Amino acid sequence: MENQNFVYSAKENVIYNASIKQVYIDAGSWPDDAVFISDEMAEEFRQHPLEKYMVAGKNGLPEWKMYPPPTKEKLVARAESDKRGLLLEAGQIIAPLQDAVDLGIATEKEKDRLATWKRYRVYVNRVDVSSAPDIDWPEKPKK
Repeated sequence: MENQNFVYSAKENVIYNASIKQVYIDAGSWPDDAVFISDEMAEEFRQHPLEKYMVAGKNGLPEWKMYPPPTKEKLVARAESDKRGLLLEAGQIIAPLQDAVDLGIATEKEKDRLATWKRYRVYVNRVDVSSAPDIDWPEKPKK
């Protein structure tokens, strides 16, 4: 017989450790619909894949459900956030290089890096995020 140290509550959509049942009872949180599940099943649902979430199945046991794909609005918002992050990163790299040029102490390597990063920043700025998720991001220069 399989070990059954866990119970599942479909109403709460929670797996409980049955070995501390009294603690749950004392706290007033032991579910009235608790059903024993195998330790293997409990372990499976502890491993939380990013693309799925646990739901109560029709049989009263846990099952996986796929997250719905992100909406167009969420994809655009994510792309806008990514764009802001890339522009911020480029600006942080450009600033000290520009300082060296402004002070007349930049090496040729620094001048080249500055031009490369400025070009990259212009290309990122031109990205149309409304085409998300089909965005062809410019290649980031080496730091």
